Formats: sequence, C-alpha cells, structure tokens
Amino acid sequence: MAVLVTGGAGYIGSHTVAGLLERGEDVVIVDSLETGHAGAVRGGTFYKGDIRDRSWLEGVFREQRIDTVIHFAAYSLVGESMANPAKYYDNNVQGTLVLLETMQRNGVKRIVFSSTAAVYGEPERTPIRESDRLDPTSVYGETKLTIERMMRWFQTSHGMEYVSLRYFNAAGAHVSGQIGEDHRPETHLIPIVLQAALGQRSEVAIFGDDYATPDGTCIRDYIHVSDLCNAHLLAIDYLRNGGSSDVFNLCNGQGFSVLEVIRTVEQVTGRAIPTAIHERRAGDPAVLIASADKARAVLGWVPQHRSLATIIASAWQWHQSQPHGYGSE
Repeated sequence: MAVLVTGGAGYIGSHTVAGLLERGEDVVIVDSLETGHAGAVRGGTFYKGDIRDRSWLEGVFREQRIDTVIHFAAYSLVGESMANPAKYYDNNVQGTLVLLETMQRNGVKRIVFSSTAAVYGEPERTPIRESDRLDPTSVYGETKLTIERMMRWFQTSHGMEYVSLRYFNAAGAHVSGQIGEDHRPETHLIPIVLQAALGQRSEVAIFGDDYATPDGTCIRDYIHVSDLCNAHLLAIDYLRNGGSSDVFNLCNGQGFSVLEVIRTVEQVTGRAIPTAIHERRAGDPAVLIASADKARAVLGWVPQHRSLATIIASAWQWHQSQPHGYGSE
C-alpha cells in the first residue's frame, strides 16, 4: 500500500517524501508544480496535475493502492490571500473537498493534514495550546480552519480519521543539502536573511522595533523541517494503529526575535547582514510561541533540532549549494 502526498514537490512536502522513502514506504506524489519544484522530488511515483481535476485525481487513486494521504497542496501567502480570497477558497478549500470525496469513493480512510498556526489568529495567551480560541485574521488561516472542520464532518459522516498538524515557523533544510526552501517570492525570514548573506538582497527589512519584547522585534517559534517531517511519519503510525482524529501543534516551545535570527545568521555565515527598520505590519503579533506537549504525549514527537544555530546552519548549507534554488526547471 502507498502513501499519497499532495504537494509533495513543495518545501515541507518534499522533505516528508524523503522521510517516507528513507523508511521504506511506497510513495505517490501529486503536485501541479505551480509553486513546487520537480528537482525536490527524489523518488517515488510522481504525477503532475491539479487535485481540483476530479477525473485526473480519480485516475491516480485507481492506478495506485493508496493506504493513507498526507495533504500539503495549498496556496500559503497571507498577503495574497487577503488580496485575492477567491483564489484561496478555490484552491485550498475546493481542492481539499475534491480530495476528500475521492478518498471516500476509493475507501481511503486516513489523512494527515498540513495546517497552520494561522488558525489561532491573535493569541489569547502564550504558549498557545490546541484548545485555545480559533479566530484567523487572514483568508489563508480561514481556509485552513475550514478544511479542519471539513475533515471533522467527513470523520463524523464517513469514518475518515484525520490528524491535523498546526505548524509554527518551519525552517532549515535536509541534512543531505539536496533539498531545501525555495519559495518564489520568498516571504520567510530565515531564507530572506540568508539571501542577504549571499549578496542577493541589499538589506533585510525589520518591520517594527518597538514591540514589548526584550529587543523590540517580533518573537517567533521556529521548527526544523526535518522535525516536521518526523511528526508526519508519527501521525501516519498513530492513525494506522487505530488512533482517533485529533489536532496537534508542531513547534519548539521557545521563541527567537527577528534580531536574534539576524545575529545568528551573522554568526553562522561569518557575514554582516545590512538591515533597515520599517513600520510595523498590520496583524503581526509581538510574540507567537506554542506548546507541543500534546504532540509529545500522544504522538511521541520530540524535536531533535531545537538550536536556532543548527536550524540556520542546515539552511545555509542548502543556500550555499543551491544559491538560485532549484533553478529555472
């Protein structure tokens, strides 16, 4: 039986595909390559296509003996989601609905879903726990929360068990240095700072230095992509062993400020990073730190790469070996 990975040519998806292959799973990858990269796919059976295409997706399920689905395929730019909400509802929500219906028709009863910390919106407390209020402040976060609710009703009506993994700030790269983070445009802090270290950016913008934090800049919870990958493998095992549907935060439980990230990049790379202070961005909370106690207790998940320097060093290895990402492809 195979694990189907939607969006398996993307950043976290490709790392999870690598982890599945390393432990001997039969892996089927589907990706439109709109934001993913063919060069990130290092094995398995690959299908290029859009999960919103019902007949195409049905063909994949009929050709392959699929046991479990890991669902990454989604648009994920917060700003774009606010400017074009229809695009995000059509791709993220409608795409997932087609996927769930196709799973139902083909008797596939297990799905691990790539959710997000954006489902919480402005946090009521720190650290954030899974039981906290869900009140997204972006269309992107709203689509992910809608999908979580859809899966709950498919579980109620059709017995489809799910695990929803709410990520905080994914970062880093595979230990091999062969796959890493390549978004276009890049919006994540660590790769942006590393691009500056490579001379590809003239400066790094710091949006606000007057927050109520020790150095005045926002604090975020960074989690290594390989630790995220391991959580997906544990979630598969949990469902295969009869675990019931649930949601889990994936985070380190410790925060680092924007300035701490920049200074650590300088230490890891040995290069000075030019910066410029800009006004705060609307909707940026001062501190986002979460608790992963539930994932530890239920899934047995323990992050192995908690040091910010370790996370950045792995990303730096990737960016040095692939300074222009996966190229033009």
